[in-house]
Amino acid sequence: MNTKNLISKSAIVGIFLFITGTNATVFSQEKAPVETEIPLVNQLQSEFNKSKLLKISGYVQAQYQVADTAGISSFAGGNFGKGTDNRFMVRRGRVKFAYNNEFSQAVLQIDITEKGLGIKDAYVSVTEPWLKTVSLTGGVFDRPFGYEISYSSSVRETPERSRMYQTLFPGERDLGGKLSLQAPKNSSWNLLKLEVGLLNGNGPNVETDAYKDVSGRLSVNKTSSNKKFSWGLGSSYYIGGFSAKTDSLYTSKKVNEQSVFVKDSIAHGSKLDREYIGLDGQVSMDWWLGKTQIRAEYLLGTQTGTEKSTSSLTAAINADAYTRNFEGYYVYFIQNIFKTPLQAVVKYDVYDPNVQVAGNTIGLAAPTGYKKTGEADIKYATLGIGLNYQWNKHLKIMAYYDMVTNETTINSNHGSTLKDLSKDRKDNVFTLRVQYKF
Repeated sequence: MNTKNLISKSAIVGIFLFITGTNATVFSQEKAPVETEIPLVNQLQSEFNKSKLLKISGYVQAQYQVADTAGISSFAGGNFGKGTDNRFMVRRGRVKFAYNNEFSQAVLQIDITEKGLGIKDAYVSVTEPWLKTVSLTGGVFDRPFGYEISYSSSVRETPERSRMYQTLFPGERDLGGKLSLQAPKNSSWNLLKLEVGLLNGNGPNVETDAYKDVSGRLSVNKTSSNKKFSWGLGSSYYIGGFSAKTDSLYTSKKVNEQSVFVKDSIAHGSKLDREYIGLDGQVSMDWWLGKTQIRAEYLLGTQTGTEKSTSSLTAAINADAYTRNFEGYYVYFIQNIFKTPLQAVVKYDVYDPNVQVAGNTIGLAAPTGYKKTGEADIKYATLGIGLNYQWNKHLKIMAYYDMVTNETTINSNHGSTLKDLSKDRKDNVFTLRVQYKF
């Protein structure tokens, strides 16, 4: 090594030691290092404790889909564009921020896809500190109804919820307040849960009338001591409505043994009713073949929509209202294949928007003074078959095929393949999805 460089380096080290030693002496005369370090450590500890209260999670679902026919209407992630029978899309891109204190919680969840940015959850929840049983929630949250609504898309075994839930509860969420009753986990009463919500009724949108909806669910869930077997039962009720924007209401009724729509005169602004009743059940068993799950749900009730759609309204419309009696159900069968990452899924769901009409009576010319039924009264059944591969705790791959069957009638519009209801439409959809959860 060069002697001159060695001398220079030695000098620098010496000067550094002299300066730091001098500073340490001066500082010790003014204030002990420990007195300075303790507040800094306490501050860092406080910031660390706060960071543990904030949890950031989310998931991204990227998928490719192929439809039987270009431009079909679909409940498998939305309608296909005109002339389009295949597509890439980000079905969900969720980021969730949850800040939990001992008896309170604030949640904000956003959804980012190629369609834009939207709010999924934005609520505050507070639990009383004495019995730790009563909670109040306000903001945008899942409607307290049924099982499938609150079953997260990140863990659901199929790409989408059933047709009946997408129709009756578009977007799953609503804006309002909710009361929850459930004992702490260490209580023998924890198996019971009651939720009741007072909601705007048109999803997480600006309120359009003075009416509010009430939705509630009572459930019981039990798991065996060895965690190998569990079951659950639930009952739900929903009642509400929206404001009439015209002075006419059409109600589905039978006249001379034919189902038609009967016109009633109503006051502008009067309430148009919606009422649903739901029953659900779940059972799960982990055995040598792998985990087996069966879930089922049945809904019936009265739905007020429009002439062309039975979907619940999310905004005010200036059109006559149509009231129908509906029913629907779904059944899931889910089988993990031994202890492998593979999971087989079979799902069957049915939605009948108008139980008073069927087959060739749909679209039949109505007697004078009445309106005939139409496309919105068609019953649909969907059989889905899928295979899931859980690569690791973050990554899941899903292959799923929806086979959709519609009720047929000779009294339909034969103008195009997409509108011809005299036979089953070709509207099956295959979905290949990759999901990453963090």
